[in-house]
Amino acid sequence: MPFDFSSWLGGMQTRVEALLDARMQTLAGRAPAALAEAMRYSLLGGGKRLRPLLTLAFADALSGGGPVADDAACAVECIHTYSLIHDDLPAMDDDDLRRGRPTSHKVYGEAMAILAGDALLTDAFALLATGLAGEQAVRGELVALLAVAAGAGGMVGGQVLDIAADRPAEQAYLLTLHRLKTGALIKAACGLGVLAARGPAAAREAAAQYGDALGLAFQIADDVLDVTSTPEQLGKPSNADAAAGRFTFPAVIGLDASRRLALDLAARAKEAVRVVEPTPGPLAAMADYAVERTT
Repeated sequence: MPFDFSSWLGGMQTRVEALLDARMQTLAGRAPAALAEAMRYSLLGGGKRLRPLLTLAFADALSGGGPVADDAACAVECIHTYSLIHDDLPAMDDDDLRRGRPTSHKVYGEAMAILAGDALLTDAFALLATGLAGEQAVRGELVALLAVAAGAGGMVGGQVLDIAADRPAEQAYLLTLHRLKTGALIKAACGLGVLAARGPAAAREAAAQYGDALGLAFQIADDVLDVTSTPEQLGKPSNADAAAGRFTFPAVIGLDASRRLALDLAARAKEAVRVVEPTPGPLAAMADYAVERTT
C-alpha cells in the first residue's frame, strides 16, 4: 500500500502546532505582554512547517528523539519565523502580507517586529540548550549545528547575497545564495533530527545530502510559484522578486528548465534518504511535496 502522505502531513502539522503552542506559553510567561503577543502572532500564524516536520521525520525514522527532538523542531521553526519577520521589514523585502495575513511590522510596528524576531532567535537557542543533565552533550551539538546554519555562513549570509546591489544573473550565484539563505536551515533541520535520535554517521551524511538537495528544490519551486501563482494562492505577494529587480531561477534559466532542475534535485533527495528510509515513506514524500505543492 502506498504511503498516505496527506494523513501523515495533517497529523504531523497538528503535532507541531501543539509543540509550538506549548513552547510559546513558556516564552510568554517571561516576556512583556506586548512582546509575547507579537511573537505569538508570527510563530503561531500557520505555514507549511517544513523545517520542524523534517526534524521530527528524521528522528522518528531513527526510533525517535523524545523531548530533545521536540525542542529541536520548535527551535528551528522559531528561527525560521524570526527570519520571515525580518525579511518582511521595509529595509529588507518590504512586504505587507505573510501567510495570508498582514506582516508583523504592519500590525505591531517596525520596532516591535524587530524585537519579536530578536526574541524568537535568541530564545530558540535557550530552548534547545535547556534539558536534563544526561542530554547536555547532544543538546550542545544541536545548538552548534543550528547556530552555524542560521548565522553568517548560512541563512544570514545568504540574505546578504540576496539583497546585493550587484547580484548577477548567473545560475552559480543563485545556487550559492539559496544553499545559504533557504537551504542551510532546511539541511540543518534534517541533521537536528538525526542528532536528536543519536543516529549513526551514515544517517547524518544521508540527512546532509537529502537536506542540501531538498533545500534547493524547495527554493526553485518557490521561484516558479512566484511567477505562476496569485497572491491569494501564495498568501504573500507574487512576482515580488521581479518587482525588486532580483534575478530568480526562472528569469535566469527559464521556467521549464527550473521545473526540471527542481524535479532532479527531489530525485537526488529521495535517493540519498534511502539509507534512513529504505521503504519510501514521509521523507521521500516530502521531497515530492517540495516541488509539487501549489503554495
